[in-house]
Amino acid sequence: MSQNIYDHPDFFAGYSQLPRQVHGLAGAPEWPALRSMFPNMHGKRVVDLGCGFGWASRWLRENGARSALGIDLSENMISRARELTSDAAIAYRTADLESLDLSEADFDFAFSSLTFHYIRDFDRLVSMIHRALTPESSFVFSIEHPIFMAAVHPHWIEDEDGRKTWPVNSYAIEGERRTDWFAKGVVKYHRRMGTTLNALVRAGFTIEKVEEFAPSAEQIKQMPALEEELERPMMLLISSKR
Repeated sequence: MSQNIYDHPDFFAGYSQLPRQVHGLAGAPEWPALRSMFPNMHGKRVVDLGCGFGWASRWLRENGARSALGIDLSENMISRARELTSDAAIAYRTADLESLDLSEADFDFAFSSLTFHYIRDFDRLVSMIHRALTPESSFVFSIEHPIFMAAVHPHWIEDEDGRKTWPVNSYAIEGERRTDWFAKGVVKYHRRMGTTLNALVRAGFTIEKVEEFAPSAEQIKQMPALEEELERPMMLLISSKR
């Protein structure tokens, strides 16, 4: 079973104060880039894997989806998502993505935001998603970039000449990594970029677009703290088709 860190009181309290949770999708700088990867949502049955507070599930319905199913391991997340949702065509379910088994051809679009780096068996998950989608359906997701995942330090450091560096630790060694983020010992799984892409190919997906997200000059102007994201890619965005 996956580590359910989001139901840890300290973690959930800190996580709930992040801009992307306080302001929703408007607080997620990568959202415009992700959104540009979406197909037309009209009439689609969508699944939002690791739905959190349900921001994407609600957006997908507001933009034409016939129905949305949001799935998350955290009872706290699902409870908050239900509180924020008043649409009968959106359902939320508590489930562990490590063992989730969706019915064949039940969905026309699959989405996930910053969740799959918590998954140990990514191959099993993407194979299951492939079965759950109808032919020609799209699968779009974001994860922590593996370079960010393998960073020795959470922030860049400066050498004696003032040059910024971002030390990376054992990038080629995949597997469990532990970090302290709102709580101690948060478990994530490091995979090289090629490992993630090849898992999609093995499952039967065609990769359509890969983006190593970096904020725009306008985004940095509005939120100066984002300038640090130019030092290394923090997020990897992937669009694929069944």
